[in-house]
Amino acid sequence: MADPSSYRPKPGQIPDSPGVYRFRDEHRRVIYVGKAKSLRQRLANYFQDLANLHPRTRTMVTTAASVEWTVVSTEVEALQLEYSWIKEFDPRFNVKYRDDKSYPYLAVTMNEEFPRVQVMRGHKKKGVRYFGPYAHAWAIRDTVDLLLRVFPVRTCSAGVFKNAARTGRPCLLGYIGKCSAPCVGRVSAEEHGALAEEFCDFMAGRTGTYLRRLEKQMTEAAEEMEYERAARLRDDIEALKKAMEKNAVVLADATDADLIAVAEDELEAAVQIFHVRGGRVRGQRGWVTDKVEEITTGALVEHALQQLYGEEKGDAVPKEVLVPALPEPVEPVQDWLTERRGSGVSLRIPQRGDKKALMETVQRNAQQALALHKTKRASDLTTRSRALEEIAEALDLDSAPLRIECYDISHLQGDDVVASMVVFEDGLQRKSEYRRFQIKGFSGQDDVRSMHEVITRRFRRYLAEKERTGEWADEEGPDDLKDDDGRPKRFAYPPQLVVVDGGRPQVAAAKKALDELGIDDIAVCGLAKRLEEVWVPGEDDPVVLPRTSEGLYLLQRVRDEAHRFAITYQRTKRAKRFRSSPLDDVPGLGETRKQALIKHFGSVKKLRSATIDQIREVPGIGRKTAETIVAALAQAAPAAPAVNTATGEIMEDEDGAPETTAGSPGEPVSAGAPDERRGQER
Repeated sequence: MADPSSYRPKPGQIPDSPGVYRFRDEHRRVIYVGKAKSLRQRLANYFQDLANLHPRTRTMVTTAASVEWTVVSTEVEALQLEYSWIKEFDPRFNVKYRDDKSYPYLAVTMNEEFPRVQVMRGHKKKGVRYFGPYAHAWAIRDTVDLLLRVFPVRTCSAGVFKNAARTGRPCLLGYIGKCSAPCVGRVSAEEHGALAEEFCDFMAGRTGTYLRRLEKQMTEAAEEMEYERAARLRDDIEALKKAMEKNAVVLADATDADLIAVAEDELEAAVQIFHVRGGRVRGQRGWVTDKVEEITTGALVEHALQQLYGEEKGDAVPKEVLVPALPEPVEPVQDWLTERRGSGVSLRIPQRGDKKALMETVQRNAQQALALHKTKRASDLTTRSRALEEIAEALDLDSAPLRIECYDISHLQGDDVVASMVVFEDGLQRKSEYRRFQIKGFSGQDDVRSMHEVITRRFRRYLAEKERTGEWADEEGPDDLKDDDGRPKRFAYPPQLVVVDGGRPQVAAAKKALDELGIDDIAVCGLAKRLEEVWVPGEDDPVVLPRTSEGLYLLQRVRDEAHRFAITYQRTKRAKRFRSSPLDDVPGLGETRKQALIKHFGSVKKLRSATIDQIREVPGIGRKTAETIVAALAQAAPAAPAVNTATGEIMEDEDGAPETTAGSPGEPVSAGAPDERRGQER
């Protein structure tokens, strides 16, 4: 715990002007980002008597080891820079809203030659029009199904589109009139683009003009006795009205507005947003956050506005934003919203009428969301805290291990030896900080030596980066200490506990590697699979945790995740070594019949010497297919077949596509689904 007076700036050093400041911990990680109209006055509040500070603020300033700031010319610039730095550094003490679920959007890919209507989740992409978010994906599909009758826009994937263009036959939607079939040239790219624009206009709330135009066309068709066309237009109008009925009118005068409500207690806050377009509720979303600092409702609203509109521009920012409390001061936030939209934005608290009534509805949703979140999280948070406390007590640690790193070695009978490193923080996975290693020095079934190499490589990097970190002269640090995304390299972050998959030998190897590097402030333990015993260095007997222990359960999760991650990487490397089978080049021959052929003949070599009549004896193989197989094998150069010589089975990677592309050791990679098969792999 640091003393704030040890890094307090000298009198007169802090400028009395707008700016953004950052607190860093002893490892140079940014732990808090803030903005101020006057940096001098704002930072002075942090360096007062600790007894006068809010408990959460006191924790932040005692965790920090330094403070730095950047001066800007206006408060609007400070607001934008604060948002950018929070997104970049992900500070642990800042308010970070988490979506209470993943919301789907209706997206129109206007950046493509033939725009496509589809359901999308996750980050928004440039050039794509989004509508929503919606509560359920099926609600989007129901709406789209109704609108495709009137706006037959493409909904198929790129693969289906290319296949239809190649064969000259549209998909089913093209035959039943729910797609204009641009894949086969029924409409041009310009005509299809115009259809997509009309679809977007209708979804954006400009419905009245289009409906009136259809009604006029229906009347004219009836007067000209084109009754079939009039009936079709009538059905189109009914479909559009049915789609509109799914979103009831809540505000008159075709209002475009976002309503934001906040429900909070001493520890957490929930935010609910209703998106109203054309007077109708077009989307709803919710966030929750831990209140890790003393913060007002107005400040919570300001952070919500930053997250909601930080990456939005134009019409995505409505003319009116209704909130329960205004940020202080409100002028910079309103100017920032106006800049994002490109025209005036009204940020205010509704006082009366329909808007206040709707705000009360949004507020009730926020209160319900907070209550539901607390119900779900209570047991989970308590369990994680208890697990960390049990581990600290069992291993005789000074404090709970908030960051745990686990290492595992994987190979196939001594070949393709690899290792994994997984990270858990506060009892939760941090997949962005996972690493994988290729064992370079040797090959073979020597897990102890492999473990020693991996621990040495990982913590040698930590010491090197820690040494260079102390020499940073500028506020960003040198480029060689950053990952590709611009954030500090994660190898500079030390864990409180290193867990290895194995017993006493592996633990001894890990401890020896740390001792050789002169690291004595990181605890080490190992979890042996056979009896789930916890081994610590220098002890003849293991630590036995009760089977019902939450601490043991957490260690098992960490160990199993490391094993899964290592074996997935090992399989990816192994799959690259196997050459494809000559049977892969036989047109129309699927995996089932390939397996049947190998099972019947035992190997590709014997299959190559078989006659057409002998091949026809295999179930499912006819004369034409047998002739094709013989011709393909005759053309293929004799080569070692991609079969298992022990079983005669075609060798394949059971996981299909690799979890990630293979990169350099220490590269951040994502984790996939749990792995179940073990076999001869380690």
